[in-house]
Amino acid sequence: MAACAIRRGLWSTISKYNKKRVHRILSVIEYNSGLELNRLRLQCSSCCLFNFQQTRFMSSRNRPEGKVLEAVGVFEAPKHHGKYETGQLFLHSVFGYRGIVLFPWHARLYDRDVTPVSSESKQDPPGSHGSKEVKGKTHTYYQVLIDTRDCPHISQRSQTEAVTFLASHDDSRALYAIPGLDYVSHEDILPYNSTEQVPIQHELFERFLMYNPSKNPPFSARDTLQAWQEKNHPWLELSDVHRETTENIRVTVIPFYMGMREAQNSHVYWWRYCIRLENMGDEVVQLRERHWRIFSLSGTLETVRGRGVVGREPVLSKEQPAFQYSSHVSLQAPSGHMWGTFRIERTDGSHFDVRIPPFSLESNKDDKAPPAGYSF
Repeated sequence: MAACAIRRGLWSTISKYNKKRVHRILSVIEYNSGLELNRLRLQCSSCCLFNFQQTRFMSSRNRPEGKVLEAVGVFEAPKHHGKYETGQLFLHSVFGYRGIVLFPWHARLYDRDVTPVSSESKQDPPGSHGSKEVKGKTHTYYQVLIDTRDCPHISQRSQTEAVTFLASHDDSRALYAIPGLDYVSHEDILPYNSTEQVPIQHELFERFLMYNPSKNPPFSARDTLQAWQEKNHPWLELSDVHRETTENIRVTVIPFYMGMREAQNSHVYWWRYCIRLENMGDEVVQLRERHWRIFSLSGTLETVRGRGVVGREPVLSKEQPAFQYSSHVSLQAPSGHMWGTFRIERTDGSHFDVRIPPFSLESNKDDKAPPAGYSF
C-alpha cells in the first residue's frame, strides 16, 4: 500500500516533465558544464523508483583525483504558474550553469511557430521573407548572474560577456561588458536551494544581494540592486522576443536599444541583439554562413554575408543542441529592421537555410543619463 502511494507520487513528479527534455537536460549538464548528478537513491523496496524531487547535483570543479564530490544543492519543483523571485538559485536547463535571479522582465514573445491568439501583432518589414502577421504574447524572462566557476565550461556554447553598454565618453564605438550577466527564459530555469550563504561566485553577488534566512528564497535585494536597475533600465530592458523554427532549427532573437552617440556631425544609433540557435531534432548539423538584410528608416538597405557567427561555426547536436551569441548593429536613423538566414550543413554535406525572424530596431528617448555600469 505504501509502496503504491510512493510509486504514484513519484510518477506524478516525473510526468510534469517531457521525458525527452529531462534526458536532454541531464545530458547537457554532464557535457556542457561538467556538473555530475548524483541521484539520492531513496528507493522503495517494492518499486525501486528514485525520488526526483530530492535530486542533488554535485560540482566536480578542479577536483583532485580521489576527492569526494561536494553537494551544491537540492532541486525544487519548477514553477508552471507565477514567476521566480529575486534570489532564486537555478541551473540553466540548456547550458547547465548555476545562477541566481536578480529581477524579472515581462517581454512580448512573437513566435512564428504558433497560431496567434493575442490582439497585439507585428507586421513583417517590406522585403523580408514571409508576409504573415505575427501575434505577441507576454512571456517572462529573468536578469541573472552566472556563477563564474561555470563560465569556462559554457564559453564555447554561450557568451558570458554578452550584455554590453555604450561607454559614456566621446568614443562613439566604445563598448564595455558586465561579465556573467544574462537573460534567461522562464522555462529554462531549474530551481534549487542551498544552505550556503554565498552559493554563487560573482563579484556583484554581495553588492546586489544579502542573505536573509527568514525569506524563501533566502536572499533579498540590496538597495544597490534596485538603484542599479532603475538607473540602467533603458539599456537593460527586454521588451520583444522573436522566434521561428526551420527544419527543427529554432532561432530566437532579442534586440536591445543601447543609445545614441554623435559622430562626425551625425547621430549614430546602436543596438545589440542576442541570438540563440537550438537544434530541436536528432540530426547533427553545423552553422556555416550568415546572411543579413538591414533596413534603415533613412531608406538604406544593407546586405551582410559571412562565414559563421562571431568567428565560430558551431555544431548543434543532440548532446549540445544550442549556441547563443550577441552582436551589434548601428544605423544613422532612429529605427530600422533586420532579417536574414543562416546556412546550415548536414553531415552528408547538403545544406539548407534557416530563417532568422524579422525584428524591429526601435530607439528610446535619449534624454536619459548614460548607462551607470559599475557605479553605485
